[in-house]
Amino acid sequence: MFEQHRLIILDADGTTIDAFEAINLAFKAHNMDIGDIERFQDRRKIFKYIGGLKELPKNLRKQLKEKQRIALINTLTEIYREQAQLFEGMGGMINRLVAQPELRVGMITRNITNEPEKTLHQLYRRNGVDVSGLDFLIHLPLRKQKLSAFQAIRESLKINPARAYATGDEKCDYVAAIGSGMHPFMVSFGFESYQRLTKKIGVPAALISRQPLELKQRVLHALDIS
Repeated sequence: MFEQHRLIILDADGTTIDAFEAINLAFKAHNMDIGDIERFQDRRKIFKYIGGLKELPKNLRKQLKEKQRIALINTLTEIYREQAQLFEGMGGMINRLVAQPELRVGMITRNITNEPEKTLHQLYRRNGVDVSGLDFLIHLPLRKQKLSAFQAIRESLKINPARAYATGDEKCDYVAAIGSGMHPFMVSFGFESYQRLTKKIGVPAALISRQPLELKQRVLHALDIS
C-alpha cells in the first residue's frame, strides 16, 4: 500500500547549484581553463573536466599527477562551501517545497567534493535554504547508478510513482526518473545543452526548462503550491 504523501527528488549540481561557475573558478585557481558553458555542455564524460582540443594539453599536464588532482578537488570543495551560488529562484523554491507537510523532499547527488554531504549542507545553508527540512540527502559514488537509488527511496517511503517527481540536467537523471516511474523536470542550463537533451538523449522538449525561474514555476505549479 502507498502512503498519501508525494515525493520530489532534487538534483544539486547543474540544476539547483551553478556548478559550472564553481568548477570554472577552481580550474582558474590552478591556472587551467575549462572553456565556456556551451563547449562544456557539448563535451562528454571525462572530457568535460579536461577540456576540448584548446584546453586539453595544459589541463592534462596539470591533472595527471595525483597531488595536483587532490589539490584541485580541495579547491573545488572550498569554493562550494564558501562561494558557490544557487541558480536564481532555487533557494526560495526549495524552502517552499520543504514547508509542505504532505511532500517528501530530498536530494540524491554524485557531487565530487570532499565530504559532499557536509559541503552541500554548508552551501545550501549559506544560500538561505532550510536544509533541516530535507527528508534525505544521499551521496552516490560516480560508479553507482541513480536509477536504483531513486527506486529505493521511493519504495522505502511507500510513494505511488504517479505522485513522484525528480529534477535533473543530465541523461542519468532522466533515465533514473523514467525508470522509477517518476515525472522528470529536466533543465538545459546545467551540464547538458537543450540540443543534446532533445536530439541525442531523446528528452521531449515539453519536459525541459531552459531557465531556472521556469523550473521553479513548473515545479510549484505541478505540486499545487501557489
